Amino acid sequence: MVEDRSPCATFQNQMKIIFRTDSSMDIGTGHVMRCLTLAEALHNKGAKVSFICRDLRGNLNDFVERKGFTLYRLLNSAKQFRHDEQNIAHAQRLGVDWQTDAEQTKSILAENGYVDWLIIDNYSLGKNWETRMRPYVKGLMVIDDLADRFHDCDLLLDQNFYENFETRYDELVPYNCRKLLGPKYALLRPEFAETRKNLKQRNCKVNRILVSFGGNDPTDETTKSLKAIMSLNRPDIAVDVVVGSSNPHKEKIERICSAMTNASFYCQINNMAQLMADADLSIGAGGATTWERCCLGLPSIVMTLAENQRELANHLEKEGIVMHLGWHKEVSEKDMWYAVENLLTDSDKRKKMSLKGKEMVDGMGAKKVVEKIMKVNLNETAS
Repeated sequence: MVEDRSPCATFQNQMKIIFRTDSSMDIGTGHVMRCLTLAEALHNKGAKVSFICRDLRGNLNDFVERKGFTLYRLLNSAKQFRHDEQNIAHAQRLGVDWQTDAEQTKSILAENGYVDWLIIDNYSLGKNWETRMRPYVKGLMVIDDLADRFHDCDLLLDQNFYENFETRYDELVPYNCRKLLGPKYALLRPEFAETRKNLKQRNCKVNRILVSFGGNDPTDETTKSLKAIMSLNRPDIAVDVVVGSSNPHKEKIERICSAMTNASFYCQINNMAQLMADADLSIGAGGATTWERCCLGLPSIVMTLAENQRELANHLEKEGIVMHLGWHKEVSEKDMWYAVENLLTDSDKRKKMSLKGKEMVDGMGAKKVVEKIMKVNLNETAS
């Protein structure tokens, strides 16, 4: 009897999916967090999901395990890096050379038997690494934002919005690779779509500001933002401050919040969607959280904390979706104060930002990506 390997049947027979992604002080937490969102959506469809992550400083590996997923930990190597003929910009963040990583990952894949999908979300890995995984998996999916290297994959996801977002991977992936491009595929947790259904009508007044710079915020833009808010001398405006558990400044930030009569401090929370829904204005980074704010129509002031955020933030400002202040090191406390004051007094601008953001992201991206994974027939070439 021939085994039915169609996508739907595979899911019914518990499709086996493994993620290869990392988090650290240098990398941040965004890659792991969006992979967790997709992993949970796949798990809810009956897939058996696990992770392969390296033990880098400031990682979220324990958090992934607490979410109930099997996690294979890759150890760091004291060996010198081999020459990187791939010329990948972020190669050093991998902790080892790509060849070592490939051998370690292959060993884990071999232990797992036949793997249906290997999903890679890692700026340090490219075509050469991916090709070495081919004998161990049925399909390869890449999640990327940079479009700065070649890939050997069957499915590529880039949830970002650039002027050329529909064509920038044309020469970087195989001709038969399916491409999922744009914010309609943004990987948001289900709570954002649910919260969106009951979203309140924001009025002309700003009653609440949300400050959140992601999981790490190594340069402490949170404190800079809080000082700017304090300079406004607006105790009537409540301030919610959210940090990740790996934030190296969290104790100091908590002390600052305690000294403010109108601030509340939160660490590693599960109700970010509700805090965004309650807020009238947000201050944060220009990374993946952008799509969460857009989904809930939250007007935002953003700074870029990593080079890969710059182009996206610039384009979103051009479209009137965010107010982008630029590279974080070049943004002063006074610049932040001026930006907040500007939006506090411009209700029309806030309203336009809110509407445009909601039009761009509906919160159903993870569901759409899962549907595409289920429908991809890896035995056919793309038309």
